[in-house]
Amino acid sequence: MVKKAPRRTAQRILETTLGLFNRFGEPNVSTTLISSELSISPGNLYYHFPAKDELVNALFDAFQQKLHPLLGAAPHVSDIEEAWFFMHSLFELIWEYRFLYRDLGDLLSRNRRLGQETKDILLHKTSAFRSLLQGLSHAGHLHIQSESREMCATQMVVMLTWWLSFEFAKDPRHALEDQNAQAALLRGAQHVLGLLIPYLERASQNHLLGLMQAYEQP
Repeated sequence: MVKKAPRRTAQRILETTLGLFNRFGEPNVSTTLISSELSISPGNLYYHFPAKDELVNALFDAFQQKLHPLLGAAPHVSDIEEAWFFMHSLFELIWEYRFLYRDLGDLLSRNRRLGQETKDILLHKTSAFRSLLQGLSHAGHLHIQSESREMCATQMVVMLTWWLSFEFAKDPRHALEDQNAQAALLRGAQHVLGLLIPYLERASQNHLLGLMQAYEQP
């Protein structure tokens, strides 16, 4: 039987840090807690990541490496079912790195690099949603004027980016626990795509509402 190669220490550190940040919030997690959770010395942790911001930046890089290709698929969305799958995939990724969204204000106030690159992400999200709306319009599913399309794309970005903060504000103790993931993701996808309902042609509107009902939690 071939044994699996042990994970590299740096990767183990990042995986553990992500779990702790997501569970407790990045401001509440110290490097001492991370090293204790891993049963390694603080010196070993500092060897790989000399500062806490380097852990944040490494996780932010991993998030971006998954986000940008996903946003790049937006122009290929051509019907309501594909839009639903695209939106749910975005929320799954956001959930995986949810500390970046829940703790966004605190992170931006302390990390200059995240400040600039978050602006770029917001622009990319807006461009992606603009492309999605254009694709649905060209396919005949959506009837929306160019001015309203720009506003709708921005509203979708706002909803996507701050949805988990809304969930957290409603129930700080439980909202972002793993057992609540699926319900939170579905609610987010429903509300973002729900912004399209006034502009959808009747059959597409009914299809979207049917998808929402089919995936509602009992």
